[in-house]
Amino acid sequence: MTEKLSDTSTLTQLGRDTRYEYDTANPALLERFPNPMKAAKGRSVVKVVAPEFTSLCPLTGQPDYATIVLEYTPRDWCLESKSWKVYLMSFRNIGEFHESCVTRMHADLVALLDPAWMVIEGQFTPRGGISFWPRIEYTREG
Repeated sequence: MTEKLSDTSTLTQLGRDTRYEYDTANPALLERFPNPMKAAKGRSVVKVVAPEFTSLCPLTGQPDYATIVLEYTPRDWCLESKSWKVYLMSFRNIGEFHESCVTRMHADLVALLDPAWMVIEGQFTPRGGISFWPRIEYTREG
């Protein structure tokens, strides 16, 4: 295979200084690049694990911590990793329920990537001895 598979021409954050936003979950922070696995035979799956997610409880303002696990089968686009990190950090001072955080991520990623299949799960640390792990599975229609 002699063709270049890594197209970085549309990326604006990778390899540059980062300005972090902590007060709004901003989907404009997310970037994508053309899927270099498109020519692979078989089903491609990308798995991304982010073990340092933080947000705030909407009622108490106490911090919530989670590992965010994303798996998806790309069609035309893949998620750029630094933009994902910056996006996740943008939740830091937002008061939302665990389920709301995962729902927002799901909607933003489907809009950005249009994947064939995707699962996103927030593995939140226990509160009061109870763990909440909201999970959304998506399959593209058609």
